[in-house]
Amino acid sequence: MSVPALIPPHGGELVELLVSDARRRELLAEIPRMPRVKLPEREQCDLELMACGALSPLHGFMTETDFTSVCEDMRLGNGLPWTVPITCSVDTATAAKIDLGSLVALTDDNDNVLGVLTVIEKYRHDKKLEAEKVYRTTDEKHPGVAVVNAQGDVCLGGPVEVITPRVDPPFMLYRLTPAQTRAAFAERGWKTVVAFQTRNPIHRAHEHVTKTALEICDGLMVHPLVGQTKGDDIPADVRMRCYEALLNNYYNPKNVMLAVWPAAMRYAGPREAIFHALVRKNYGVTHFIVGRDHAGVGNYYGTYDAQMLFDEFEPSSLGIMPLKFENTFWCKKSGAMASDKTTNSKPEERVSLSGTAVREMLARGERPPVEFTRPEVADILISSMKK
Repeated sequence: MSVPALIPPHGGELVELLVSDARRRELLAEIPRMPRVKLPEREQCDLELMACGALSPLHGFMTETDFTSVCEDMRLGNGLPWTVPITCSVDTATAAKIDLGSLVALTDDNDNVLGVLTVIEKYRHDKKLEAEKVYRTTDEKHPGVAVVNAQGDVCLGGPVEVITPRVDPPFMLYRLTPAQTRAAFAERGWKTVVAFQTRNPIHRAHEHVTKTALEICDGLMVHPLVGQTKGDDIPADVRMRCYEALLNNYYNPKNVMLAVWPAAMRYAGPREAIFHALVRKNYGVTHFIVGRDHAGVGNYYGTYDAQMLFDEFEPSSLGIMPLKFENTFWCKKSGAMASDKTTNSKPEERVSLSGTAVREMLARGERPPVEFTRPEVADILISSMKK
């Protein structure tokens, strides 16, 4: 039996930066003599993604050429589409102590060494440029902009060698690398795979979208983000229980797969939607769901700005097919899930609840209507709010 041909990674090959055991021993012996840089949570997430090849074709933290090109033109310096900067920044005092060409030990919050950066460049972190171009705002209330402003004023660019992607990470059963998901797709005979990015529980509208997409693809990978999010987002462990309950009860296990994506949420709206798609290509995904206000927050982006940004790229340059969906809801008139494209029902004939209304119901121990969310999901959320 021949193995299905999988979509090539972004740039043509998986760039996995986790070192061999022999190189790991060499680096560990040298680390006591290296300066140390503690990575903030976003950069720790980025480092883990680089380790497993999820950020292919990157070989490390961006140089100034790539940083500027990504901000200005949504492309790496070599012309390959890329829409968010991947940087390692430090304060000016720390930067002054680091020589070009030197090795720097990258650590987590507990001083565990995660990897080593060879510093080939130091450059000013143009936070204003990043905020204006990537986030489309300099408003410090925007959570992504707030993270950028809290970063250091000097970026260290250069290749990275990863020793330990993450110390004691959660969700190990689902923490699959691109190589592992690709192997799983091939084993299942999936030639086309659609991915669904989520940082929230999956309600009936999301279920409808994913199942509709699955009708045209061999398999579905539900790929929730479990890295850094806003403080008021639902915790990843609660969401994972929701995903498990939903998939176990309402999807065909032969055609669906759950894996976590240990990335930080940037809330960069349209730019992040492109980024989410490109990275999923590295996991072997051929199609990517782009819904209403993808990766958005507040009122910073238009409802379908993310979908429109895909139109600015030649499809062949992205290499992954976006599946664009409008906002969906339960239509009482149709007796089914629908959107403005598929029904002429009036607002009062639709089951549509605001996030605030749902949270208030759950806090009171009330299940939202079954047309809005599955009871198993509602019960998990109600239980989590009682703790």
